[in-house]
Amino acid sequence: MNKVLIANRGEIAVRILRACRELGIETVAVYSEADRQALHVRYADEAYLLGPAPSRDSYLRGDKIIAIAKKSGAQAIHPGYGFLAERADFAQACQNAGILFIGPKPSAIAAMGDKMTARNTVIAAGVPVVPGTEGEGSLSDEDLLAVAPQIGFPLLVKATAGGGGKGMREVQNIEEMPALLQSARREAESSFGDGNVYLEKLVEGARHIEIQILADQQGNTIYLNERECSIQRRHQKLIEEAPSPFIGDDEDLRKRMGCVAVKAAQSVGYVNAGTIEFLVDKDKHFYFLEMNTRLQVEHPITELITGVDIVKEQIRIARGRQLSYQQEDIKINGAAIECRINAEDPYNGFLPSTGKIAHSILPTGPGVRVDTGVYPGFEITPYYDPLIAKLVVWGETRAQAILRMRRALEEYRIVGVRTNIPFHQAMMDSHRFMGGQYDTRFVEERFSMQDVAEGRTLHPEIAALMATLVAHRSMARTAQVVRRGERDTSNWKWVGRWERMHR
Repeated sequence: MNKVLIANRGEIAVRILRACRELGIETVAVYSEADRQALHVRYADEAYLLGPAPSRDSYLRGDKIIAIAKKSGAQAIHPGYGFLAERADFAQACQNAGILFIGPKPSAIAAMGDKMTARNTVIAAGVPVVPGTEGEGSLSDEDLLAVAPQIGFPLLVKATAGGGGKGMREVQNIEEMPALLQSARREAESSFGDGNVYLEKLVEGARHIEIQILADQQGNTIYLNERECSIQRRHQKLIEEAPSPFIGDDEDLRKRMGCVAVKAAQSVGYVNAGTIEFLVDKDKHFYFLEMNTRLQVEHPITELITGVDIVKEQIRIARGRQLSYQQEDIKINGAAIECRINAEDPYNGFLPSTGKIAHSILPTGPGVRVDTGVYPGFEITPYYDPLIAKLVVWGETRAQAILRMRRALEEYRIVGVRTNIPFHQAMMDSHRFMGGQYDTRFVEERFSMQDVAEGRTLHPEIAALMATLVAHRSMARTAQVVRRGERDTSNWKWVGRWERMHR
């Protein structure tokens, strides 16, 4: 393999491009009309236009991507995350075309991609699951309404063919369930082309903890310990950290969850990188939630505490090589936190913000990493995920990582669009977050940006003075006229000529 096509965009495309460059592999980028000036297009050795801005006409066109791979001579395709990353039919199409798919086998994607099938698969392997509808196939609304009281309320209606909070509804009682079922089905059909849903018991006060696994083609499977992803809003992750403050020094729980994750992956013959997600209740009982058969957005924090380059390992595995590590090589070194910097307004219901980035200053310094795909002059459009960057920090301890994240957030400057940086700053100052005392409902039930806004000390006089100074400086620059000197050259040259003439 000496050339890889990256079937994605944004920061993850740039991340994969960098890994390929370090391995001496040529790269091919694909882009939509909206991404013609994107950073991943500039970084790649070759770039090809896919089509119009909407994803369905560009990044979801697997047929076009495979045709470009053949045209460019790319021997492999890395899907990143999102778009085609968890599409078994795309992985199979790559295989049929003689192109390596840097990810799991189509059969594993199919088994774990459908949540209902995944539940049954891991149940057969002896892995505990959250109580819910365990039967395979499509269940009608009448069937789901009949079984709901047996599961118990509150519960979740979830789309079987996707994730990211799409097609998901929380149900408190049987009376509101019919309308929520229909709403979930419509959203699932729109997002994934499949309106099938299933029911799952809502574990109250739960922590969302996931285990990163790697598996090679020789049958070796290891886990890279856990990530805590409980800081969420509407089932969308906002902040992740590793290791989990909830697990802490409980090495027995950490090992049991890791072994169960490996067992779940091996139950479907899994190969490459993947993540087993669990819900953990207050008593530290854990339940299988789902498997993400791809690279996760939050993989950098695992890389920082383990020293494993997960993207490079993905490429090694696709090449048929053994893992670079054994389980005993994986140690936890320090603590890492990731904040997702999104183009949205935290003071206005997190509404998306679009526009051109006029100015950007990235934080740097010890223990700070920024994965981004934007730059000053780049336009944030409404067509794709609002993720601007992933701000990741490492510290020798969790306390040091929090302090370092505070400093990095203070240094980060983005002008042109609104961002959720104020949300992250408020969270880093939250006593409950600092104490690790939060769950998946913390942001929605016990945290308010309105309280943060009301608690801020406003200084309108200082703001007015600063605005006046900026306006004055701008007008002074406009009024300044630099006239050309009467001589045709500089005074230094005139002195030089004079000295030569009088020697």
